[in-house]
Amino acid sequence: MSATIDETIGSTVTVTVTVTAIEPSTATDGLIDPDELSRQRGRRWWVAPLRVASAVLRRTAAIIALLAAWELLPRWGVVDRVFLPPFSEVIKEWWALFNSGDLWVHTQASLQRTGAGFALAVAIALPLGLLIGWFRTVAEVLSPLLELFRNTAALALLPVFVLILGLGEASKIGIVTYACVWPILLNTISGVQNVDPLLIKSARSMGLSSPRLFQKVILPAAVPTVFTGIRLAGSFAIVVLIAAELVGAKAGLGYLINYAQSNFAIEEMYAGIITISVIGLGINHLLLAVERRLSRWRVTPDA
Repeated sequence: MSATIDETIGSTVTVTVTVTAIEPSTATDGLIDPDELSRQRGRRWWVAPLRVASAVLRRTAAIIALLAAWELLPRWGVVDRVFLPPFSEVIKEWWALFNSGDLWVHTQASLQRTGAGFALAVAIALPLGLLIGWFRTVAEVLSPLLELFRNTAALALLPVFVLILGLGEASKIGIVTYACVWPILLNTISGVQNVDPLLIKSARSMGLSSPRLFQKVILPAAVPTVFTGIRLAGSFAIVVLIAAELVGAKAGLGYLINYAQSNFAIEEMYAGIITISVIGLGINHLLLAVERRLSRWRVTPDA
Protein backbone atom coordinates (compact mmCIF):
# COMPACT_ATOMS: atom_id res chain seq x y z
CA MET A 1 0.00 0.00 0.00
CA SER A 2 1.33 3.51 -0.86
CA ALA A 3 0.33 7.08 0.05
CA THR A 4 1.38 10.48 -1.37
CA ILE A 5 1.79 13.60 0.79
CA ASP A 6 2.28 16.87 -1.20
CA GLU A 7 2.17 20.70 -0.95
CA THR A 8 2.77 20.73 2.85
CA ILE A 9 6.42 19.92 2.58
CA GLY A 10 6.96 21.16 -0.93
CA SER A 11 7.83 17.80 -2.40
CA THR A 12 6.20 14.54 -2.92
CA VAL A 13 6.95 11.81 -0.39
CA THR A 14 5.92 8.28 -1.02
CA VAL A 15 5.30 6.10 2.01
CA THR A 16 5.04 2.40 1.53
CA VAL A 17 3.40 0.29 4.19
CA THR A 18 3.82 -3.44 3.98
CA VAL A 19 1.40 -5.69 5.83
CA THR A 20 2.46 -9.26 6.43
CA ALA A 21 -0.22 -11.77 7.17
CA ILE A 22 0.26 -13.87 10.31
CA GLU A 23 -0.05 -17.54 9.77
CA PRO A 24 -2.63 -19.15 12.06
CA SER A 25 -0.14 -21.78 13.08
CA THR A 26 2.33 -19.18 14.42
CA ALA A 27 -0.27 -17.20 16.35
CA THR A 28 -0.45 -19.83 19.00
CA ASP A 29 3.32 -20.37 19.28
CA GLY A 30 4.55 -19.88 22.87
CA LEU A 31 1.15 -20.69 24.43
CA ILE A 32 0.84 -23.74 26.70
CA ASP A 33 -1.62 -26.38 25.69
CA PRO A 34 -4.29 -26.71 28.44
CA ASP A 35 -4.08 -30.50 28.31
CA GLU A 36 -0.31 -30.37 28.72
CA LEU A 37 -0.68 -27.93 31.64
CA SER A 38 -3.13 -30.29 33.34
CA ARG A 39 -0.71 -33.17 32.88
CA GLN A 40 2.14 -31.15 34.42
CA ARG A 41 -0.01 -30.22 37.39
CA GLY A 42 -1.00 -33.83 37.83
CA ARG A 43 2.63 -34.91 37.88
CA ARG A 44 3.43 -32.28 40.57
CA TRP A 45 0.61 -33.01 43.04
CA TRP A 46 3.16 -34.20 45.56
CA VAL A 47 5.08 -30.90 45.74
CA ALA A 48 2.79 -29.16 48.26
CA PRO A 49 2.60 -32.12 50.71
CA LEU A 50 6.37 -32.49 50.44
CA ARG A 51 6.88 -28.85 51.39
CA VAL A 52 4.58 -29.20 54.38
CA ALA A 53 6.35 -32.35 55.53
CA SER A 54 9.72 -30.64 55.13
CA ALA A 55 8.60 -27.66 57.22
CA VAL A 56 7.22 -29.94 59.97
CA LEU A 57 10.43 -31.96 59.98
CA ARG A 58 12.58 -28.85 60.35
CA ARG A 59 10.51 -27.68 63.29
CA THR A 60 10.47 -31.03 65.09
CA ALA A 61 13.87 -32.47 64.22
CA ALA A 62 15.54 -31.30 67.44
CA ILE A 63 12.68 -32.64 69.61
CA ILE A 64 12.73 -35.98 67.79
CA ALA A 65 16.50 -36.21 68.32
CA LEU A 66 16.11 -35.43 72.03
CA LEU A 67 13.40 -38.07 72.50
CA ALA A 68 15.44 -40.63 70.57
CA ALA A 69 18.46 -39.96 72.78
CA TRP A 70 16.25 -40.20 75.88
CA GLU A 71 14.97 -43.57 74.73
CA LEU A 72 18.25 -45.10 73.55
CA LEU A 73 20.90 -43.85 75.99
CA PRO A 74 19.37 -45.54 79.06
CA ARG A 75 18.85 -48.76 77.09
CA TRP A 76 22.46 -48.76 75.90
CA GLY A 77 23.73 -48.19 79.43
CA VAL A 78 25.23 -44.79 78.70
CA VAL A 79 23.22 -43.36 81.61
CA ASP A 80 21.73 -45.16 84.58
CA ARG A 81 18.15 -46.07 83.71
CA VAL A 82 17.27 -46.02 87.41
CA PHE A 83 17.65 -42.23 87.39
CA LEU A 84 16.72 -41.64 83.74
CA PRO A 85 14.24 -44.28 82.55
CA PRO A 86 13.63 -44.64 78.80
CA PHE A 87 11.08 -42.27 77.34
CA SER A 88 8.68 -45.11 76.54
CA GLU A 89 8.49 -46.12 80.21
CA VAL A 90 7.84 -42.53 81.24
CA ILE A 91 5.01 -42.28 78.71
CA LYS A 92 3.47 -45.49 80.07
CA GLU A 93 3.49 -43.99 83.56
CA TRP A 94 2.05 -40.74 82.23
CA TRP A 95 -0.79 -42.67 80.59
CA ALA A 96 -1.44 -44.57 83.81
CA LEU A 97 -1.66 -41.30 85.75
CA PHE A 98 -3.97 -39.88 83.11
CA ASN A 99 -6.30 -42.87 83.17
CA SER A 100 -6.46 -42.87 86.96
CA GLY A 101 -7.43 -39.19 87.02
CA ASP A 102 -4.57 -38.20 89.33
CA LEU A 103 -2.80 -36.26 86.60
CA TRP A 104 -5.89 -34.16 85.87
CA VAL A 105 -6.37 -33.36 89.57
CA HIS A 106 -2.83 -32.01 89.89
CA THR A 107 -2.94 -30.26 86.52
CA GLN A 108 -6.23 -28.57 87.32
CA ALA A 109 -4.88 -27.27 90.65
CA SER A 110 -1.79 -25.83 88.96
CA LEU A 111 -3.76 -24.28 86.09
CA GLN A 112 -6.16 -22.58 88.47
CA ARG A 113 -3.32 -21.02 90.44
CA THR A 114 -1.44 -20.05 87.31
CA GLY A 115 -4.51 -18.54 85.66
CA ALA A 116 -5.47 -16.53 88.74
CA GLY A 117 -1.97 -15.16 89.29
CA PHE A 118 -1.43 -14.43 85.60
CA ALA A 119 -4.78 -12.64 85.24
CA LEU A 120 -4.07 -10.49 88.31
CA ALA A 121 -0.64 -9.62 86.92
CA VAL A 122 -2.09 -8.51 83.59
CA ALA A 123 -4.81 -6.47 85.34
CA ILE A 124 -2.20 -4.71 87.49
CA ALA A 125 0.78 -4.34 85.19
CA LEU A 126 -0.88 -3.42 81.90
CA PRO A 127 -2.69 -0.22 82.97
CA LEU A 128 0.19 0.74 85.28
CA GLY A 129 2.70 0.29 82.46
CA LEU A 130 0.60 2.38 80.08
CA LEU A 131 0.32 5.10 82.73
CA ILE A 132 4.06 5.16 83.46
CA GLY A 133 4.99 5.02 79.80
CA TRP A 134 2.65 7.83 78.76
CA PHE A 135 3.15 10.30 81.63
CA ARG A 136 6.77 11.30 82.17
CA THR A 137 6.13 12.66 85.69
CA VAL A 138 4.69 9.34 86.87
CA ALA A 139 7.70 7.53 85.42
CA GLU A 140 10.14 9.81 87.24
CA VAL A 141 8.35 9.28 90.57
CA LEU A 142 8.00 5.50 90.34
CA SER A 143 11.25 4.58 88.60
CA PRO A 144 13.35 4.23 91.80
CA LEU A 145 10.73 1.93 93.32
CA LEU A 146 10.53 -0.15 90.16
CA GLU A 147 14.29 -0.52 89.98
CA LEU A 148 14.35 -1.72 93.59
CA PHE A 149 11.75 -4.47 93.21
CA ARG A 150 12.51 -5.57 89.65
CA ASN A 151 15.92 -6.84 90.80
CA THR A 152 14.45 -8.88 93.65
CA ALA A 153 13.86 -12.50 92.58
CA ALA A 154 10.33 -13.75 93.13
CA LEU A 155 11.46 -16.99 94.78
CA ALA A 156 13.57 -15.02 97.24
CA LEU A 157 10.33 -13.48 98.51
CA LEU A 158 8.49 -16.81 98.80
CA PRO A 159 9.07 -17.02 102.58
CA VAL A 160 7.68 -13.49 102.92
CA PHE A 161 4.52 -14.42 101.01
CA VAL A 162 4.12 -17.56 103.12
CA LEU A 163 4.53 -15.60 106.37
CA ILE A 164 2.07 -12.90 105.33
CA LEU A 165 -0.50 -14.93 103.37
CA GLY A 166 -0.06 -18.38 104.92
CA LEU A 167 0.44 -21.76 103.31
CA GLY A 168 -2.85 -21.72 101.42
CA GLU A 169 -3.77 -20.67 97.92
CA ALA A 170 -3.25 -16.95 98.56
CA SER A 171 0.54 -17.21 98.94
CA LYS A 172 0.90 -19.30 95.77
CA ILE A 173 -1.28 -16.98 93.68
CA GLY A 174 0.50 -13.97 95.19
CA ILE A 175 3.99 -15.18 94.28
CA VAL A 176 2.84 -15.98 90.73
CA THR A 177 1.32 -12.52 90.42
CA TYR A 178 4.51 -10.88 91.66
CA ALA A 179 6.67 -12.85 89.22
CA CYS A 180 4.41 -12.09 86.24
CA VAL A 181 3.96 -8.37 86.93
CA TRP A 182 7.51 -7.34 86.07
CA PRO A 183 7.94 -8.60 82.51
CA ILE A 184 4.49 -7.25 81.58
CA LEU A 185 5.07 -3.92 83.30
CA LEU A 186 8.57 -3.28 81.94
CA ASN A 187 7.71 -4.32 78.38
CA THR A 188 4.56 -2.19 78.41
CA ILE A 189 6.56 0.85 79.54
CA SER A 190 9.18 0.18 76.88
CA GLY A 191 6.55 -0.33 74.18
CA VAL A 192 4.83 2.98 74.92
CA GLN A 193 8.02 5.02 75.29
CA ASN A 194 9.69 3.65 72.15
CA VAL A 195 6.91 4.31 69.65
CA ASP A 196 8.33 5.82 66.44
CA PRO A 197 8.36 9.63 66.92
CA LEU A 198 7.47 10.10 63.25
CA LEU A 199 4.16 8.29 63.85
CA ILE A 200 3.39 10.62 66.76
CA LYS A 201 4.31 13.74 64.78
CA SER A 202 2.24 12.63 61.83
CA ALA A 203 -0.77 11.96 64.03
CA ARG A 204 -0.45 15.32 65.77
CA SER A 205 -0.16 17.08 62.42
CA MET A 206 -3.50 15.54 61.49
CA GLY A 207 -5.07 17.16 64.55
CA LEU A 208 -5.51 14.12 66.77
CA SER A 209 -6.10 14.91 70.42
CA SER A 210 -4.00 13.21 73.10
CA PRO A 211 -6.64 10.58 73.97
CA ARG A 212 -7.18 9.75 70.30
CA LEU A 213 -3.42 9.69 69.70
CA PHE A 214 -3.00 7.24 72.55
CA GLN A 215 -5.85 5.06 71.28
CA LYS A 216 -5.05 5.09 67.56
CA VAL A 217 -1.25 5.27 67.52
CA ILE A 218 0.41 4.47 70.83
CA LEU A 219 -1.58 1.37 71.78
CA PRO A 220 -1.37 -0.40 68.38
CA ALA A 221 2.34 0.38 68.05
CA ALA A 222 3.05 -0.95 71.55
CA VAL A 223 1.15 -4.24 71.13
CA PRO A 224 4.11 -6.37 69.92
CA THR A 225 6.35 -5.31 72.82
CA VAL A 226 3.52 -5.71 75.34
CA PHE A 227 2.81 -9.24 74.17
CA THR A 228 6.49 -10.14 74.42
CA GLY A 229 6.21 -9.31 78.12
CA ILE A 230 2.96 -11.24 78.45
CA ARG A 231 4.52 -14.35 76.89
CA LEU A 232 7.51 -14.07 79.23
CA ALA A 233 5.11 -13.76 82.13
CA GLY A 234 3.33 -16.93 81.04
CA SER A 235 6.63 -18.83 81.23
CA PHE A 236 7.52 -17.30 84.59
CA ALA A 237 4.11 -18.22 85.99
CA ILE A 238 4.67 -21.94 85.44
CA VAL A 239 8.23 -21.94 86.78
CA VAL A 240 7.45 -19.95 89.91
CA LEU A 241 4.29 -21.88 90.66
CA ILE A 242 6.06 -25.24 90.56
CA ALA A 243 8.58 -23.94 93.10
CA ALA A 244 5.77 -22.51 95.25
CA GLU A 245 3.90 -25.84 95.20
CA LEU A 246 6.87 -27.53 96.83
CA VAL A 247 5.91 -25.74 100.06
CA GLY A 248 2.68 -26.59 101.81
CA ALA A 249 0.71 -27.79 98.78
CA LYS A 250 -1.50 -30.88 98.73
CA ALA A 251 -2.14 -30.87 94.99
CA GLY A 252 -0.47 -29.52 91.89
CA LEU A 253 2.20 -30.56 89.45
CA GLY A 254 4.95 -29.22 91.70
CA TYR A 255 3.56 -31.29 94.55
CA LEU A 256 3.34 -34.33 92.25
CA ILE A 257 6.99 -34.00 91.22
CA ASN A 258 8.20 -33.50 94.79
CA TYR A 259 6.10 -36.39 96.11
CA ALA A 260 7.29 -38.73 93.35
CA GLN A 261 10.93 -37.79 93.94
CA SER A 262 10.58 -38.37 97.69
CA ASN A 263 9.11 -41.83 97.07
CA PHE A 264 11.62 -42.63 94.33
CA ALA A 265 8.85 -42.93 91.73
CA ILE A 266 11.14 -41.68 88.98
CA GLU A 267 8.83 -42.39 86.03
CA GLU A 268 6.03 -40.50 87.78
CA MET A 269 8.36 -37.59 88.44
CA TYR A 270 9.34 -37.32 84.78
CA ALA A 271 5.67 -37.61 83.78
CA GLY A 272 4.95 -34.50 85.84
CA ILE A 273 7.88 -32.67 84.25
CA ILE A 274 6.66 -33.54 80.74
CA THR A 275 3.19 -32.27 81.61
CA ILE A 276 4.62 -28.96 82.77
CA SER A 277 6.60 -28.61 79.54
CA VAL A 278 3.54 -29.31 77.39
CA ILE A 279 1.45 -26.80 79.36
CA GLY A 280 4.13 -24.13 78.98
CA LEU A 281 4.34 -24.78 75.24
CA GLY A 282 0.57 -24.60 74.91
CA ILE A 283 0.37 -21.31 76.82
CA ASN A 284 3.07 -19.79 74.62
CA HIS A 285 1.30 -20.81 71.39
CA LEU A 286 -2.03 -19.53 72.70
CA LEU A 287 -0.53 -16.14 73.50
CA LEU A 288 1.16 -16.06 70.09
CA ALA A 289 -2.19 -16.66 68.41
CA VAL A 290 -3.79 -13.83 70.41
CA GLU A 291 -0.89 -11.53 69.52
CA ARG A 292 -1.26 -12.26 65.80
CA ARG A 293 -4.96 -11.54 65.96
CA LEU A 294 -4.46 -8.22 67.75
CA SER A 295 -1.63 -7.09 65.48
CA ARG A 296 -2.86 -8.17 62.04
CA TRP A 297 -1.93 -4.72 60.75
CA ARG A 298 1.77 -5.48 61.07
CA VAL A 299 3.74 -6.04 57.86
CA THR A 300 5.91 -9.13 58.17
CA PRO A 301 9.26 -9.34 56.34
CA ASP A 302 8.01 -12.12 54.06
CA ALA A 303 4.77 -10.34 53.17
